[in-house]
Amino acid sequence: MENEKIKVSKSTKLKKDKSTIIFNIVGYFIVVIFSLFCVIPFIIMVSGSISNEQEIVKHGYSILPRGFSLEAYKTIFKYPDQIIRAYGVTTAVTVIGTVLGLLLTSMAGYVLARKDFKSRNTISFLIYFTTLFGGGLVPWYLVLTQILHLKNSYWGLIIPGLLTPFLIFLFKNFLSSVPDSLIESARIDGANDFYIYWKIVLPLAKPALATIGLFTALSYWNNWFYTSILITDTKKYSLQYLLYNILQNSQFMQQQSLAGAASVVNPPTETVKLATAIIVTGPVILFYPFAQKYFVEGLTIGGVKG
Repeated sequence: MENEKIKVSKSTKLKKDKSTIIFNIVGYFIVVIFSLFCVIPFIIMVSGSISNEQEIVKHGYSILPRGFSLEAYKTIFKYPDQIIRAYGVTTAVTVIGTVLGLLLTSMAGYVLARKDFKSRNTISFLIYFTTLFGGGLVPWYLVLTQILHLKNSYWGLIIPGLLTPFLIFLFKNFLSSVPDSLIESARIDGANDFYIYWKIVLPLAKPALATIGLFTALSYWNNWFYTSILITDTKKYSLQYLLYNILQNSQFMQQQSLAGAASVVNPPTETVKLATAIIVTGPVILFYPFAQKYFVEGLTIGGVKG
């Protein structure tokens, strides 16, 4: 009997034909190649950040470090208090902005997805219209500084990026996969709109929330423009803008050194660029694997449904 069971189990296994095997091999090969195209630049960036400046100037970049040196990181962390403070500002802005952005975006998407909301098409058009035509930088600046009084305010780094039309429509399209009967049954049981949104819609929309949260967090983390426009107090600089100033100062000092100023020390510039990129992207790389599963699922469902 055992031999018969083994024969049956072996016979029931699906046998892959040669074309399927070849297709899988080619597919894996292409995925590996594209993965290398993504990984190798990052490895070169890490290697270059711990290389000697003169070696990079002479021989260029390489996968392995040329003349191990931490001079670039010493230049950036010459004033560690500023880096730590800027890290704190960027982290706080990213966390608060992402939480508020998720709340407002999901609320807007839920309202626009409700079929009993008569004005949803009009409001959807008005939101979409902002992606085609903008008021311009000057009116945007006057609203933030003269009306909202966000000059030199941390809220000036948060409020402008709270809502994005693309993310609103992404959440709206995702909700089309939620059965209407589920919401109707909750309404029959006496649930109000906020209870349905908080207890039913949000738990079902975790993939969409992870996708929107990742996009929003990356937008806040990488943003330096709001700081350059609205912040003049150096203690409120974001990490990206502070590192940008450090890089600009390094390039300026190198130009002065090349011009013949004997008192100016020639600082590294190429390695500082790479070290700056490592410092900025490091936390994002550590965070992304935890949201990858929901990110892919939410992006595909939100893009296909509707």
